[in-house]
Amino acid sequence: MISGSTFVEFAAILGLATFIGIIGQKLRQPLIIMFLAAGILAGPSALGIIQSHQQIELLAQIGIALLLFIVGLKLDLHLIRITGPVALATGLGQIIFTSIIGFIISISLGMSILNAAYVAVALTFSSTIIIVKLLSDKKEIDSLHGQIAVGFLIVQDIAAILALVLLTTFGASIEAEGSAAVSTLIIFAKGFGMLGVVALLMKYVLPSLTRRLAHSLELLTLFAIAWAVLFAAGSELLGFSKEVGAFLAGVSLASTEYRDSIGARLTSLRDFLLLFFFIDLGARLEWSMIGAHLWSSLILSLFVLIGNPLIVLIIMGYMGYRRRTGFLAGLTVAQISEFSLIVAALGLSIGHITHETMGLITLVGVVTIFTSTYMILYSDQLYHLLSVPLKIFERRNPYREAAIDTPGKTASVDVILAGLGNYGSGIAEYLLRRSKSVLGVDFDPSALDKWRERGLSVVYGDIADPDIHEHLPLNRARWVVSTARSKEMNLALINNLKKEKYGGKLALTATDEEEARAYEKEGVHLVLCPFADATEQAADALTYAMDFLPEKINWPISFLEVRIKTDSSIAGQTIRDIPVRSMIGISILAVSRGGQVHYDPDPDFRIYPGDRLLIMGPPDGLKDAERLLNQFETRDAQEDRDRFEIAEVMVAYDSKLSGQTLMDLRFRQTYGVNLIGIRRGKDQITSITPAEQIMAGDCLVVIGTSGAVGNVKKQEPL
Repeated sequence: MISGSTFVEFAAILGLATFIGIIGQKLRQPLIIMFLAAGILAGPSALGIIQSHQQIELLAQIGIALLLFIVGLKLDLHLIRITGPVALATGLGQIIFTSIIGFIISISLGMSILNAAYVAVALTFSSTIIIVKLLSDKKEIDSLHGQIAVGFLIVQDIAAILALVLLTTFGASIEAEGSAAVSTLIIFAKGFGMLGVVALLMKYVLPSLTRRLAHSLELLTLFAIAWAVLFAAGSELLGFSKEVGAFLAGVSLASTEYRDSIGARLTSLRDFLLLFFFIDLGARLEWSMIGAHLWSSLILSLFVLIGNPLIVLIIMGYMGYRRRTGFLAGLTVAQISEFSLIVAALGLSIGHITHETMGLITLVGVVTIFTSTYMILYSDQLYHLLSVPLKIFERRNPYREAAIDTPGKTASVDVILAGLGNYGSGIAEYLLRRSKSVLGVDFDPSALDKWRERGLSVVYGDIADPDIHEHLPLNRARWVVSTARSKEMNLALINNLKKEKYGGKLALTATDEEEARAYEKEGVHLVLCPFADATEQAADALTYAMDFLPEKINWPISFLEVRIKTDSSIAGQTIRDIPVRSMIGISILAVSRGGQVHYDPDPDFRIYPGDRLLIMGPPDGLKDAERLLNQFETRDAQEDRDRFEIAEVMVAYDSKLSGQTLMDLRFRQTYGVNLIGIRRGKDQITSITPAEQIMAGDCLVVIGTSGAVGNVKKQEPL
């Protein structure tokens, strides 16, 4: 027990919370759980550190106000419209079914109607903060299931705010003297008046005020905090909860252009102050009462962990989504949230529920948040384990998700490209410029929409999902390329392709050399290393810039560095053949290649892809020169002839080649192909020397450009 100095007490609390947080980080647990644990340890049931309950409670209330303020600040109703009716249907459906079933379970456990109602409401809300953090860490926030989950979590947040309003109104009407109906009408009148004030401020005051304050980001941040606390205090004076006022304060600033800046600055402060809410909550837990509710908490926790995902699965399956999307979205509601604890704390302060019920809800929160975190982290493994029984939740035609797909109708596909992010989109862009047929695969609907508008065939899904292969033309694809930077996902792709007996080539993206070696060991044909390639190019660019980009001078002449793309029309030409000087009056001063600079190149100097050219001339002509230098050249027919090909050619029994050596025939010079093997009866000759004789009936294995191999085939039998 620490006594005397409040400052020492707070230092001990923060030190304990930091230590417990480090343990939680190792266990990959959200800090909410660890802060609750810190409160339990610091409370009277363990170390007894906490004595300044009023100070901690004040900080906790400010933290909750900021939490609701940021929720209002980031309220994005547009996201609900984007994800369509599924966000509303799933959000409202999950709230209705969970609350009804939760109420029935609570009543069957012997609770009073009011306590059971609070427990049922608490079970309906899921943690937006925790889910968004986990989905962001897994890079699934932009996936279809991620967008749907965030959409119905917003619906839940709105429902939670309405629940706070109703509870506040109900509590005020009970405590007020006189008629409850009159008190309720007065509260609603005050509420509509408050909304009207917010609407007027949003339209006439806040836009110009925030623009003035935005000249100082520190002042804008201070204003936002003051605005949130003032609205919270005003709401409390009007008979509402502080949380409702703080939420409306956030909504009032959500339409300004500075909401993201404000939110980013306040997030750390919110997290710090919420620490005291969860510590205060943990310290107030009475474990002697919780012990009697262990059985009830286990039943309710199992309902949240299993029942809530099943409700979402059923709704999304009925609405035409695949079972994988429904399952992954369903896992995001397998816990109760900080809103559940806030609603329960409000009910306790009003006198609606007992300390035992508050402890029960808190225990269910601890169990479900702890367990669901691991369920989401290992969602792919869980899905693979349960994918077969989950088929009952999927329609024969999952029409909503199938509508996203636009599979190609071509006889063959050059590349199935998995991942249409920045890197994947760049690859797709250049493959299309080279007239390759591409089928895109991604789980981000917005990325698919962008490429579908450009006419690219797309399929929604995760390339590591075995079920997606049913929708891919693997038997017609020459290459499968994955731009995913996840070792687990790429290794799963390798295994799935082996099971499908895919016979084409595979290219994967590696983040480091160790990962690249692991892929090569698995037999991957090509490993893409975007980071290594980019760093080499960046070093070349820096060397170029440091070594020979000229200093600025006061003269009507400008300099520009241009990197020659691989499909540029001037690639392979000499400077003499490049018409930039004659057409635009631009001179090529230097060429940087592989870290070496060639100054003042002569007219016969040949330009290659990847070269960096320093050009000089009038400022208005430099951009025209850049466009000319990187003008795209279509090489359809030429590319087909330049592509390497392996073929088998039979030597006829009456062929003039029979009995002659490769040296005598000057085989490579004559036919323009390399002989890499001879199949002679059952023998396979792979070590070819110039003295090797060609015999009648031999099958020659040759390699060369498509044009050269085609010419050899025209002469068969040789």
